[in-house]
Amino acid sequence: MRTIVQFTAGETVPEPGNVLRRQNLPEGVEPSGRVRELLHSAFDLYAALATPQGVLEEIEPADFARVYQGEGRNAIESPLAEIFPSADSLALFAATTGDAVSTRPGELFEQGELALAVMLDAVASEAADGLAALLADRYSSMLTSKSRTSEDTRVLPYAPGYCGWDVSGQAQLFAYLRPEEIGITLNNSFLMRPLKSVSGVLMAGPAGIHCFRPGYPFCVECKEQECLERMAFALRRKHSRHQKDV
Repeated sequence: MRTIVQFTAGETVPEPGNVLRRQNLPEGVEPSGRVRELLHSAFDLYAALATPQGVLEEIEPADFARVYQGEGRNAIESPLAEIFPSADSLALFAATTGDAVSTRPGELFEQGELALAVMLDAVASEAADGLAALLADRYSSMLTSKSRTSEDTRVLPYAPGYCGWDVSGQAQLFAYLRPEEIGITLNNSFLMRPLKSVSGVLMAGPAGIHCFRPGYPFCVECKEQECLERMAFALRRKHSRHQKDV
């Protein structure tokens, strides 16, 4: 099953608080009038420029094992290697907010609009990350419509570059998924174009398979510890975590 998913810009607009946290605004600190103005302008630009879309394609566990192996640079032990054999369904994915919104921050920077460039870059980055959650929701709905889920089923995205899956894994992922169909390409440094793009694998299965103790060697270097939030989400609820409280 291969599916192309088109989103409206409005569907992918990130929550303002998440954008400000990406720029290290402390929790609970009220942004200044200037910051709010920049945020409003950045959201307007995002709405005008973004053309978000994604592709997902189901993959058998044996095939994913080869994709995951990639260039052979993964951590010797990783949570993903332990999770995917227990998953009920797997799907590779890639998504992008589009080329125009990816290149506009650079143009603003060259024009001397440094603050707006940084704000728009944060908005687009947060929106791109959110596309993975939106595709996870879409895949969950597709599985549910085919009676392939239960009340305990959770669908979470996992991406190369995180949790021991080396970023070079992008090469095998792209070879299998062929996201060039929606305009996403990969260079020799495994960097995606458009820049504001995401890729990885969606794993569907009981909530418990997504939970692990973050005690791997690479966990020491991880500053964000997003896995803790993801595990809490998996145990807490089935539906989307891509929610706005504006």
